Amino acid sequence: MEGALLKWTNYLSGWQPRYFVLENGILSYYDSQDDVGKGSKGSIKMAVCEIKVHATDSTRMELVIPGEQYFYLKAGGAAERQKWLVALGSSKACLGDSRSQKEKDLDISNESLGRKLSELRLYCDVLTQQVLAVQDATQPQENGSPLDIQQKMNEASSLLRATCSQFISTLEECMKFANTRLAPELYHPSTIPEPSDFVGTKLPHSHRVRRSMSHTGIISSDRVLEPARIPPVPPKGTETVLRNLEEMVVFCSQHWGQQGSQSGSPPGTITEEAVGRGHHQITA
Repeated sequence: MEGALLKWTNYLSGWQPRYFVLENGILSYYDSQDDVGKGSKGSIKMAVCEIKVHATDSTRMELVIPGEQYFYLKAGGAAERQKWLVALGSSKACLGDSRSQKEKDLDISNESLGRKLSELRLYCDVLTQQVLAVQDATQPQENGSPLDIQQKMNEASSLLRATCSQFISTLEECMKFANTRLAPELYHPSTIPEPSDFVGTKLPHSHRVRRSMSHTGIISSDRVLEPARIPPVPPKGTETVLRNLEEMVVFCSQHWGQQGSQSGSPPGTITEEAVGRGHHQITA
């Protein structure tokens, strides 16, 4: 892509028209279109620079290599700036993916992901400005005709649509980077469970170990992992023993009461003689 843009030079000269050419990931500028074949006045490599948009001016953009180069540029309008932003961002993205497919799958660098995130921040800023432009276009104007309002609305919405498409494309690239980084950890767990971890756990039917006729010493996992059995119901003979014990208690209480009244002991006092006699009566 190529075209004329205003470039900030210094405080004496201010904004000056320059002719820019974007080719092979390098943005070069000249004094005019006629000087393209004579050598550029300067250039910047898109792979290492950050693209920023102005907070309030919808025509300005900045290309920055921190601590080295700063390009402050201004387009003829919001639509023209949008075209340059898409072209610069696409060039930057293509340079980040200039490796072979095998290298992309095996070695996704932090620098590539950082460039994508930088592009996302750029498009977020642009989207914010364009949403405000759409809101402004919907506001009634005192001296504006319905035709002017409609034209302004169409222009703002078309720019917003293009930015949204570029934003989604860059976001998909970020998701690819993230999936490539996380996939080995998700599909290759670092820890392998030990056989002891399965003790007391009911295994699926397909994982159960059956006893082999030729290996009678091997205990089946079905036997090891059987749930605890319910204690058996007491037989009827136990009920008879309990009934005999109840009768013995009733007999002893009656007999001890009679002995206590004869001997002058308080009611409920247990004497050794009464205990012996009660025991003799029951055992007989």
